[in-house]
Amino acid sequence: MVTSLLVVCPVLTALATGLAAVLVSPWWWCAAGPALLLAAVASYDVVQRRHSILRNYPLLGHLRFAMEAIRPEVQQYFVEGNVDGVPFDRDTRSIVYERAKGTDAEDPFGTELELDRTGTEYLVPSMAPRPVPDEPPRVRIGGPDCARPYDMALLNVSAMSFGSLSARAIRALNEGARRGGFAHDTGEGGVSEHHLAPGGDLVWEIGTGYFGCRAEDGGFDPRRFAEKAALDQVACVLLKISQGAKPGIGGVLPGSKVGREIAAVRGVPEGRTVISPPYHRVYRTPRELVRFLGRMRELSGGKPVGFKLCVGARRDFLAVCKAMLEEDLTPDFIVVDGAEGGTGAAPLEFADTVGLPLTEGLTTVHRALVGTGLRDRIRIGASGKIATGSDIVKRLIQGADYTNSARAMMFAVGCIQAQRCHTNTCPVGVATQDPRRARALDVQDKAERVRRFQEATVRSALALMAAMGADGPRELGPGMLLRRVGPDAVRSHAELYEPLEPGLLLSPASVPDTWAGDWKAAHPDTWAGDWKAAHPDRFTLR
Repeated sequence: MVTSLLVVCPVLTALATGLAAVLVSPWWWCAAGPALLLAAVASYDVVQRRHSILRNYPLLGHLRFAMEAIRPEVQQYFVEGNVDGVPFDRDTRSIVYERAKGTDAEDPFGTELELDRTGTEYLVPSMAPRPVPDEPPRVRIGGPDCARPYDMALLNVSAMSFGSLSARAIRALNEGARRGGFAHDTGEGGVSEHHLAPGGDLVWEIGTGYFGCRAEDGGFDPRRFAEKAALDQVACVLLKISQGAKPGIGGVLPGSKVGREIAAVRGVPEGRTVISPPYHRVYRTPRELVRFLGRMRELSGGKPVGFKLCVGARRDFLAVCKAMLEEDLTPDFIVVDGAEGGTGAAPLEFADTVGLPLTEGLTTVHRALVGTGLRDRIRIGASGKIATGSDIVKRLIQGADYTNSARAMMFAVGCIQAQRCHTNTCPVGVATQDPRRARALDVQDKAERVRRFQEATVRSALALMAAMGADGPRELGPGMLLRRVGPDAVRSHAELYEPLEPGLLLSPASVPDTWAGDWKAAHPDTWAGDWKAAHPDRFTLR
């Protein structure tokens, strides 16, 4: 027995010593550590209750989530073709990048588009093209009641707020606008120091939150508005009724994002959640809207005043036209935003299904103003996926006087369409408030890219007009834009969208049948949505 113990003890001691040496050895942990970690993860996968796929396939199920996380990048860089990406395809992004960098934006070997596909549109070239003008035309914004009109460029920076974009991105956009002589819409987040410091012209956009002219109760403060509108850089003032990507809804700015600087710009308490309602407090009827626009012009010292909308019911817009006629009061400009417009974040159902696309909305507004005899007093801006010279020309043909661009301007600043705008993790520092990410954006370099992109795109638009036999936008007409509507049918926009003669809607006998119902139903003191309450006999419960 004693002999046995003498033999066994040294063996146990040796085993224990060897095991201890193994456990403290980094080589053992390098080999066994990952296995233990995977075993722990697998054990957790089996007992957790959130993901069924992990309970049935521990460890392997994580590959599904990993692949899902990188799917957009794989799609964009390895799968996507030149013309099938969304919301902007690779060809469109490339032409913006090339023009912003000042390199040749040429394409070899012909188009990759299927030109015989239904829905394809064609610009009509002339057998007698014109020389391209040396200087681009500008659009005078200012109706008969405007004391300080403004000359707008054909392409401008559309609405993007400080808070949605980083401070450096805002400065780059405004500096580019200053260098190129075009306008910069502030977005509804207010006029910040980053808008003002570079010195570019501003279109001050005011939404339902009235940021920058907000009273303590969240309403409109005329004194604060007058003070801000008096700034020399504020060239125009714009009341936002609705936005293309999310018409009819407001917004929520979480208190965690309302830092000191953003709180000061928007005129809200620091650290407190701010809710922008879906409706305006300053008007309840079309007539009140028109009167408020007139008041804004007075408070601004006679600067151009307009409103922006994503068009819905034609009857609503005709009601505004009737209010303008009865009040003999018109805005100086109207910006039509298409349902294809962008946003930092919006519910998918609103972005995909609510509001008219820009073509339908723009032609509706243009023809309504012509038919009511108001078109000469009001200029129309168009915004919604405008990135190339052909986009500008198409919108001018459809009734716009000038255009605005947001996402293409973001591309010029460096956006790569990562679609992380709502996560605060923009990889290039454009749509983020993270200082570490935003520092990657060089303001002076990106400002020059913005200027070059705008200049080259407008020059491209002028070259297209010249090829169509037009010396400028005033010589464009709806017959110059064709659309394939079937395998063997092509129609011009003059055929697709019935043109109205000036003042045609003002004579009851001459109102076209296609407009008669909406024109009769439109009332300057009632919106279309109020007719159910005003005429209960016309509606039945189902």
